[in-house]
Amino acid sequence: MTKKLFVVLILALTIAACEPAGTDNNSNGNANAKPPASTPAPVSPEPSASTKAQVKAGDKVKITINGSATDATVVSVDEKSGKVTVKVEGQKEEKTVAISDVIKN
Repeated sequence: MTKKLFVVLILALTIAACEPAGTDNNSNGNANAKPPASTPAPVSPEPSASTKAQVKAGDKVKITINGSATDATVVSVDEKSGKVTVKVEGQKEEKTVAISDVIKN
């Protein structure tokens, strides 16, 4: 009988320890204060001239493919979508990459 009582006591303590603590005892005096309103910065759809690579068709560039720089020639630039189409030296097909992956020679 004592063994069953001890097991029930341990089980009750285990369950009580697993229950989440309530937030009824909030000692923060500023609980109803509103956080300061922040003004979001204006979002520009196009990257600024200082951040995008200034490349044009025919430029010799290096592009990053799988972490390594590879020589390529720019075929076309789509600044609106932020993409550059390049012809990688030694490959037949053209490849479209992000402007951020292009390094001008």
